[in-house]
Amino acid sequence: MCGIVGYTGANPVKPRLIEGLKRLEYRGYDSAGVAMQQDGGLTLVHRVGKVAELEEALSSFDDSSTCGIGHTRWATHGAPSEANAHPHSSCQGDIAIVHNGIIENFAELREELLSRGHVFTSQTDTEVVAHLIEEAYDGREGDACKGDLMKALRHAVGRIVGAYGIAAVCAQEPGRIVVTRKDSPIVLAYGEEGAYVASDIIAVIEASRDVAVLEDGQFADMTPEGISYFDAAGNAIEPPIMHVDWDIDVAEKGGYPDFMLKEIHEQPRVVRDTLAGRLSGGSLVIDELGLSLEELNLIDRVYVIACGTSYHAGLIAKHLIEMWARIPTEVEVASEFRYRNPIVTPSTLVVAVSQSGETADTLAAIRDARIKGAKVFGITNVVGSPVARESDGVIYTKANKEIAVASTKSFLGQVVSLTLLAMLLAQSKGKLTLGQIRLLYSELADTAEQIEEILSDTTAVEEAARACKDAASALFIGRGVGSAICYEGALKLKEISYLHAEAYAAGEMKHGPIALLDEGFPVIVVATQSPVYDKVISNIQESKARGAMVVAIATEGDQEIAKHADHVIYIPKVRDAFSPITASVPLQLFAREIAVLRGCDVDQPRNLAKSVTVE
Repeated sequence: MCGIVGYTGANPVKPRLIEGLKRLEYRGYDSAGVAMQQDGGLTLVHRVGKVAELEEALSSFDDSSTCGIGHTRWATHGAPSEANAHPHSSCQGDIAIVHNGIIENFAELREELLSRGHVFTSQTDTEVVAHLIEEAYDGREGDACKGDLMKALRHAVGRIVGAYGIAAVCAQEPGRIVVTRKDSPIVLAYGEEGAYVASDIIAVIEASRDVAVLEDGQFADMTPEGISYFDAAGNAIEPPIMHVDWDIDVAEKGGYPDFMLKEIHEQPRVVRDTLAGRLSGGSLVIDELGLSLEELNLIDRVYVIACGTSYHAGLIAKHLIEMWARIPTEVEVASEFRYRNPIVTPSTLVVAVSQSGETADTLAAIRDARIKGAKVFGITNVVGSPVARESDGVIYTKANKEIAVASTKSFLGQVVSLTLLAMLLAQSKGKLTLGQIRLLYSELADTAEQIEEILSDTTAVEEAARACKDAASALFIGRGVGSAICYEGALKLKEISYLHAEAYAAGEMKHGPIALLDEGFPVIVVATQSPVYDKVISNIQESKARGAMVVAIATEGDQEIAKHADHVIYIPKVRDAFSPITASVPLQLFAREIAVLRGCDVDQPRNLAKSVTVE
């Protein structure tokens, strides 16, 4: 959530800030603003709504400024408004900051600052940082920081508790931007036109493919001449430079009407790329995990920790790990895991799943698990992300940049990665032979072609969506691994169409949810061929008896299902263990089609953010 951009150089800053903010729109936001050094002072402009509205507001300003910072905000403290939009400034208006994260002790600091005469103009937690910097810069905290923006920033963050990525500018220090971070991502790049800072690589990639990722407690001092880096103690450091090898084209729609549809169609490639090179000599090889098969054999408990869509990928992983490796596996919502004192030992494996690799709750859970001695593996889509850096090993999902807020290709990449992990654990435990591993790997690879087959004809999905578009609510049911698919299908529908949806294991229907059913109520059923197929048919009949309209995801060739369902969406026959990969695709398309029919913004649904970096 939220996005930071900044530039200092010899060229106009305004178009660079606007372009950077547009690149960050996919993360979700409700307001935007910039602060530009201009005519010996700072010019601040805020707008509620899209970056396009901010761009229009800035059209009357000239291009004389060559240094500034910008921000897209997702409201946490205070409603979306121009007053609450970033950047925030000091009392005198000569210092401005942008901030991602949460200042946990802001109320206490705010009262303290008010008592000393500071005047606040917003309801945000962020504004206290601008006033703390101001006090240090003016010398009210002693002469050590007076007139030095970097020292003033260092003093200010020493007072705050919480998560932050901060960039600050000062009217008295032309061309300078100072930056720091804790638990909130910051990347920097220096190109031919000057120095750039952002909260996401996508905002700086056109300037340079070589970026530095700031670590917690580190600082950066940016000028047109270059970027200097410092550790928490103020010592000069040289951070590692990461080369970005994906193309900016991944952030363009490529002829599709929206990013979500484009990313759904990229899923066959994601499956192939995630599997590439994982089978060697007939056995699975995932060198990035950093543990030998002998060490993996010692694992006696697995926790999968995740949030949202990633949590549903974890539910699928539980099914596979317990089935193949016979290791007890629990799936935990990351925000709960860290507070309930779970049983974790050195033989516990914690698998942290996060699309962005920067989800605050997941990161906190990782740290708690490591303190308790667990091995930690990360499943993420972002190279160099905090989850990747703080895990003992990592599997990258190879989805490339995902722009639409509702995850599709990253989810499938997670499911494929977790399937590989389940197979590897089974291999290490001797529960699957090498012949079985080769067969499973081959069938898993075939799902890429099967997804292409599903995408080649979406007529049945579109017909079902038209029948359901005016509903007020919907129910998703399935059994076994199908229930996990349903949880993800219901979430997708809620996220992008704002149609209320819930998912249940189908056997739970008679324990409450069946009371919802009446004439025409949509019930979406995952009814693929599986050991529990007959049970699912019984649940469909229960639904039809109460007047529900049934949409079934079924296996190609199953003619029996058409006798019971109002709409049938067929998918290719696959092993039940791999059905989440194929069955998820029509549910993604179904949610998107309903959202389009209801006039919703499928790429940027209201109130949601692509990356959640606060608790």
